[in-house]
Amino acid sequence: ATGKGVITFDGNVTKIGDNAFDYCTSLTSVTIPDSVTTIGESAFDWCYSLTSVTIGDSVTTIGDYAFYNCDSLTSVTIPDRVKTIGYEAFRDCNSLASVTIGNSVTTIGDGAFSWCDSLTSVTIGDSVTTIGVDAFRSCDLTSVTIPDSVTTIGNGAFYNCYSLKYVYCKPTTPPTGGRDMFYNNASGRKIYVPAGSAHAYKEKEYWSMYADYIFAE
Repeated sequence: ATGKGVITFDGNVTKIGDNAFDYCTSLTSVTIPDSVTTIGESAFDWCYSLTSVTIGDSVTTIGDYAFYNCDSLTSVTIPDRVKTIGYEAFRDCNSLASVTIGNSVTTIGDGAFSWCDSLTSVTIGDSVTTIGVDAFRSCDLTSVTIPDSVTTIGNGAFYNCYSLKYVYCKPTTPPTGGRDMFYNNASGRKIYVPAGSAHAYKEKEYWSMYADYIFAE
């Protein structure tokens, strides 16, 4: 059912299909019920007026471009059953200020939150192993904690995050890095790593580019 920019789904819906509501520019609010397990590719992309999204607790997959260019979306909570956030799923959500990523997510896709230039706060769940290429490129983060589950940080993951002053990197073993992963962060930024791991980080490929900014926590 729909009305005045709001969609209410039948409780038997299990998947929101690819391109299901793309370019629905009058859509303002969506509540995805607990029956839904998959949000398809480009399901809500270019929904300019969408300010509120509640993602049901059974969703396991958020598809590529699912909320691409949802300019009015201000916050998102990724529930605990979601395992994958797709390619550029929230790219160019220019009003998005805070994101909480649930504890089952293992992959933050390439460009997932890229160019979300109002994004100041992100909580990354403790099952994430991969932060994709350009995942948070050009976001307005001031600090970020990378949980000890992370094994890979892609090229440009925090590229052009001009306000990023503090990175708290929890893995004892340095994750596989990527060129420009912390390029153009705030002047004098600090990357804190576990006590006893600073030397390993400073010697690790790509991390060595940031050796002057790496400190034992």
